[in-house]
Amino acid sequence: MENARDVAKQTMALVLAGGRGSRLKMLTDNRAKPAVYFGGKYRIIDFALSNCVNSGIMRIGVVTQYKSHSLLRHLQSGWSFLRNQFNEFIDLLPAQQRVDEEHWYQGTADAVYQNIDIIKDHRPKYVLILAGDHIYKMDYSALVMDHIRMGSPVTVACIPVPREQASALGVMEVNDDNLITKFVEKPKDPPAMPGNPNMSLASMGIYVFDADFLYQVLDRDAATKGSHRDFGMDIIPAMVRDHLAHAHDFSKSCIRNRGNKSIVYWRDVGTIDAYWEANMDIASVQPQLDVYDSNWPIWTNQAQQPPAKFVQDINGTSSIVRNSTCSAGCIISGSSINQSVLFTSVRLHSNCFISESVILPFCIIHRGCRLTKVILDRGVEVPRGLIIGENAELDAKRFYRSEGGVTLVTRKMMEDLRKTEPQIFQDFDNYRAPYIPSY
Repeated sequence: MENARDVAKQTMALVLAGGRGSRLKMLTDNRAKPAVYFGGKYRIIDFALSNCVNSGIMRIGVVTQYKSHSLLRHLQSGWSFLRNQFNEFIDLLPAQQRVDEEHWYQGTADAVYQNIDIIKDHRPKYVLILAGDHIYKMDYSALVMDHIRMGSPVTVACIPVPREQASALGVMEVNDDNLITKFVEKPKDPPAMPGNPNMSLASMGIYVFDADFLYQVLDRDAATKGSHRDFGMDIIPAMVRDHLAHAHDFSKSCIRNRGNKSIVYWRDVGTIDAYWEANMDIASVQPQLDVYDSNWPIWTNQAQQPPAKFVQDINGTSSIVRNSTCSAGCIISGSSINQSVLFTSVRLHSNCFISESVILPFCIIHRGCRLTKVILDRGVEVPRGLIIGENAELDAKRFYRSEGGVTLVTRKMMEDLRKTEPQIFQDFDNYRAPYIPSY
């Protein structure tokens, strides 16, 4: 039996990072979902890539398409430490019409198929297909070892999720030998797990293929008229009908929270509410996602910034920070922060109250503002005295307000507000906004 280290060296990972993520609304207007900021200093894609590196899988392709500039810039800046001399790499695979001159990537399977010649050049024995837009910590080598043990040509990683969330995922049924007996992609009425009517067994969008088998499957799918060219809609259901797909229980490969080993953490942060909740977990007293585990670090692009600084305001009032994270480069002056996540280089002026909010990099919040349950997109500048998150009707008129009561504010929204309610910005031009770097 091969060991995990040898298996990792024989595996090539493909991270599918081309999706728009439209349910994240305006957060993905200028960036792909995997490039969205998360957890104070990371991007969403950092979790899948870190899992690869920590698992010993050092041959990685990242397949991009939708508004990929921010993502590509992040990968080039923060993920260039792998060494080609040791057969380690992150290969950037943007849509480039390699197969024909008519189509970009038509689906997840087509995205892999259009790069099949590149995959073959690296001669992997196993191909690991990953979604680049989920938050979790997983030992992929344990997954590939389980794939080998079960002996099927394709393995699908799965996790129980609440039924109300399963309609956005692929849902499966398995027998006692973990053979998948039924697979439905994004069902309106997800089937429940046996003995547990409130939960469904969902695909994590993670697949392991024997490489030679994958090539055959993709060739066959490309020649099939009417195919969606998608793993969840076409490839996996076909494998299930042929009794060729097994399920891998995520709990066997999950990197557990050191403080609570019972937690099996995986999040699809595909909606504004889910994204906000996952960030709030990071700021909680005992977060379910353990990002402080030095044995399984989350790697990312590290901007060279000074430490966060907390100063008194002009009247000598000190800042108060409770259950929050403040990243490098932040300057907080005489304000109160409660259960919030502040990203790099946020400027918070005096007499502000920030609660249950996610403040992305380079935002400036001027004096006397109150923000409650707010997400500020990158580079938003909030004028003096503005209150957001306390009047649902007004917030919905000015910005975007989710079903869960989270208010999202972007720079464009703030520019539009300046046109419709100029009195809010009457002395705004006297403020000196710093230059916002492009990274």
